[in-house]
Amino acid sequence: MFYDLLDLPEKPHLLSAETMAYIGDSLYEIFIRSYLIEKGIRKGNNLHQQAIKYVNAEAQAELLQRLNKHLTEEEKVIVRRGRNSNSSSVPKNADVADYRYSTAFEALLGYLYLVKKEDRLEELLTEIKRIIDEI
Repeated sequence: MFYDLLDLPEKPHLLSAETMAYIGDSLYEIFIRSYLIEKGIRKGNNLHQQAIKYVNAEAQAELLQRLNKHLTEEEKVIVRRGRNSNSSSVPKNADVADYRYSTAFEALLGYLYLVKKEDRLEELLTEIKRIIDEI
């Protein structure tokens, strides 16, 4: 990925859950857009309409729930940190519980990216593809 271009913090696990979620959100957005193109969706508006089905609090909360059995204890700690983070606002169209779990989902992806666990991140993204195909 972009690791060679970044000067990441020495101890990325000490970053706030919000910071990890910020990175995870961007990573997941790129993943979904790339996945949709891979599936043959090429037109801009259609891409956007399909992407918003997966990049929202409810969908991400469901993905996290389905991924839970695949997570290590270390990853579950990050998920709890993300879920319990003190978010200052919740979007109007999102349920509070879903929003907290979507933040946890994004924090997990961001964490794996920041600690450079590329193989593990790839495993989870592959599992996410399988889950999406199943839905």
